[in-house]
Amino acid sequence: MISLKVHGLSKKSKPNLDNWKSFLERLKNPKHEVNIGLIGKYVELKDSYKSISESFIHAGVSNETKVNVKWIHSEELTPANVADELAGLDGILVAPGFGSRGIEGKIEAVRHARENNIPFLGICLGMQLIMERGNEPYECKGLGWIEGEVKKFQLLDLNIPHMGWNTIQNLQSGLLMGISENSYMYSVHSYYANTGNQTIACSQYEHEFSAALQSDNFYGVQFHPEKSSKDGAQLLQNFLNL
Repeated sequence: MISLKVHGLSKKSKPNLDNWKSFLERLKNPKHEVNIGLIGKYVELKDSYKSISESFIHAGVSNETKVNVKWIHSEELTPANVADELAGLDGILVAPGFGSRGIEGKIEAVRHARENNIPFLGICLGMQLIMERGNEPYECKGLGWIEGEVKKFQLLDLNIPHMGWNTIQNLQSGLLMGISENSYMYSVHSYYANTGNQTIACSQYEHEFSAALQSDNFYGVQFHPEKSSKDGAQLLQNFLNL
C-alpha cells in the first residue's frame, strides 16, 4: 500500500502486462537460434556467470532468438580437443577472471575462434588476451590480434582497481549500435589497454584507455556488459546479430 501511494498508483487499477506478455511470447516462440560458447574456469558453479547467461537470454528475446549457451571449462580445453569442444558454435565469449589458472584453455578458445572466423567477444581479461603483449606483472606476449599493450594502472590519486561506473566515448562500431556517447558501463580492473587504431570506444581513469577494441569480427571490452544495465544488454544483443 505504501509503495502504491508513493508512486501515485491506484490500488484498484489493473496492471498493464502488455510488455511482459510480449516478452514471454518472444521467449517461448523464437524465430531464430544461435549457439554461444561461454569459456570460463568457474563453469561448474554456473552462478559465477549468472549475469552473463541471463543477459544472453534477454538479448536473445530482443532478437527473437533462442540462445543456447554451451558451458565450457577453460581448464579442460587443449589443442587436442578444442575443435571438438567448440564445434557448431556461432559465437564464442571468453569470460572475465583473474589469475593464471585456466588461461591456456582460454588462449586455445581464442585461437580457434580466430582461425575459424567465429565471432568472438572477450570481456575484461578475455579482451586483454588478444593484445600484442602484457605486463601482469612481467612482460609477456599476447596473441597479437589487436595492436598495443596491457599495462597496470600507476595512479597516485585514484584507487586501484578501477571499480564502478564509468563513461565510454568515441563509439565507432556496430557492436555499440544503439548506445549513446558517454553511456555508463561497469568496470573492475587494475590493468588497461592503451588506445590505438583498433580502439572502438575509450574511457578515462586519470588518463585515456581502450574501453572496447575490434579486429574484424573479434571484439573485446574492458568493462562488464553483463553488469551494465540496458546499455550492456544492448551490446550483447548487437553481438548476437553479428
